[in-house]
Amino acid sequence: MELKLTYNELVFKNDIVMNEEIDFILDTAKESMDGAIKHLEKELLNIRAGKASPQMLGSVFVDYYGSQTPLHQVANVSVPDARTITIQPWERNMLSAIEKAIMIANLGFNPMNNGDVIIISVPPLTEERRKDLVKQAKGEAEETKISIRSVRQDANKDIKKLEASEDLKKNAEADVQNLTDSYIKRIDEILAVKEAEILKV
Repeated sequence: MELKLTYNELVFKNDIVMNEEIDFILDTAKESMDGAIKHLEKELLNIRAGKASPQMLGSVFVDYYGSQTPLHQVANVSVPDARTITIQPWERNMLSAIEKAIMIANLGFNPMNNGDVIIISVPPLTEERRKDLVKQAKGEAEETKISIRSVRQDANKDIKKLEASEDLKKNAEADVQNLTDSYIKRIDEILAVKEAEILKV
């Protein structure tokens, strides 16, 4: 009887250690999935809907004394109306560098430099262009889903390597699947919001 109790204690201790390992695997997977979602949100900001917003220039990096610097760190970006973006550099001599950076970013804008500020007129989107942008957004969402599933695959591989009971492994794999499902659902929700934004006339 005493021997059996000792064995049970060993099993119990092993389960505690394995649960800690599983928690670590799940936390690592969640961190990676969060990173994938953040990347998606950043990419979708660069897909412009019809209305002007400072985020449209989020991918613009300016050559600031030899260093590639985000636009918002060298200028004030504002939106006076739904069709206009104005860029006021902190230093006036940065105007041409900012103008060049916007052209290089290939966002489909034609910046106008009046010597004090850069003005961008945001043209209304055609129906065809809206469809292209929706397609682009769906592509970004699909890439993110692939990343999420890859994280799931890695987590399940790590779980299989554990010296844990089959029940613990199955429960852990179910937790990974639930985590994956929740992130896939979140991607669909983010995409739906972006689609509505693009298609809104």
